[in-house]
Amino acid sequence: MPRKARIDAPGALHHLIIRGIERKRIFQDDLDRHHFLDRLGNILVESETPCYAWSLMPNHVHLLLRTGTVPIPTIMQRLLTGYAVTYNRKYRRHGPLFQNRYKSILCQEDRYLLELIRYIHLNPHRAKLVQDLTVLDTYPYSGHSILMGYRKNSWQDTDYVLSYFGSKRGSARRRYRAYVEEGVQEGRRPDLVGGGLIRSIGGWIELKALRKIGERMKGDERILGDSTFVEKVLRASEEKIDRQYRIRGEGYDLDALAKRVGEVLGVGVERVWSSGRDSEVVEARSLFCYWAVRELRVSVTEVARRLRVSQPGVSISVKRGERIAREKGLSLSLP
Repeated sequence: MPRKARIDAPGALHHLIIRGIERKRIFQDDLDRHHFLDRLGNILVESETPCYAWSLMPNHVHLLLRTGTVPIPTIMQRLLTGYAVTYNRKYRRHGPLFQNRYKSILCQEDRYLLELIRYIHLNPHRAKLVQDLTVLDTYPYSGHSILMGYRKNSWQDTDYVLSYFGSKRGSARRRYRAYVEEGVQEGRRPDLVGGGLIRSIGGWIELKALRKIGERMKGDERILGDSTFVEKVLRASEEKIDRQYRIRGEGYDLDALAKRVGEVLGVGVERVWSSGRDSEVVEARSLFCYWAVRELRVSVTEVARRLRVSQPGVSISVKRGERIAREKGLSLSLP
């Protein structure tokens, strides 16, 4: 059965689960863990991707992220590819380090945000990597210690999470800690790893057809939310995929895209492929990056290769290009 496309959108909340291939270890020592966290932090800061929870386990990782200026698949590609290359070189190994498909679950925020934060941060406790919550409070490989104020980093959004527990930092932390403690007795939560109340086999179109005949629908593990949320996500996802097919059907590849950028901005196509900080060049290349990554779904890596710039540089250009398109009312589709 073909794998379903990933679902993503600006502002979407994702629970991501990354597993080692054949469930093998992906961290051999604390240096590996710190290297992974440094790489993760740099990518999240560059891409303005909020992180609310995380935990590192011996053979897998949990992350709770919100899509920022860069799509989640691009974030994950940069993170996992970079870490795997360094890990393989260090341990003189070859081949994949991670399972081919990390799990990505788009989540209904108002219903599941706090439950997911608690579930993710209790992973080391459930796995008996720490003996009790007192040890977890200072444990360096879970975002819980950051929320408790015993450790710091620059990329975890503690203010947003603690705001759910109160306006004053001290009392908010105490309430958060009590909330986490209440979750200890719940154990494992298979209900938090995907599947909405209304289930879909083939997306929004099939969901509508099944509803007409009153048939119960099969699960979609990419989504965690109630029936209304699942329907909304599937409908938006189907519309987005339809748009991508329409754009590709109009004959767009990167060369055609560069030509279109030149047309709408009134500049020569060579300005897209030029380097330098000339305002005309910057505008053309930024719009090109935005449409390539967001509309054609070309990887940041491929765009960076064609423009001969760094991946972070493309990510910055995507954000700038989005602003240019919005302010000037520019559309990729042919008139």
